[in-house]
Amino acid sequence: MATDYDAPRKTDEEMSEDSLEELKSRRNDKNSGKVDEDEVEAAESFELPGADLSHEELTVRVLPRQANEFTCASCFLVKSTSQLAETRGGKQYCVDCV
Repeated sequence: MATDYDAPRKTDEEMSEDSLEELKSRRNDKNSGKVDEDEVEAAESFELPGADLSHEELTVRVLPRQANEFTCASCFLVKSTSQLAETRGGKQYCVDCV
């Protein structure tokens, strides 16, 4: 059930009175417990992430790290040497991680 967060708030007494009246009306309503079947059918047509992609091919050419690049020891991204901030203990860090 949708909630209107801009609607004025009710006191506890009003909430308990409304709740009893709503429960009594729902008891007589035969459609209150039914599930909307259209939503179920619509959900079946969606493709979920993590689907089987074994038939797909990688079309990106992956290059090894170049001479003017380094791998940051913090974020593990390959960056240009112009992004090198410092070297500590033989490990190189980029300007974003320092």
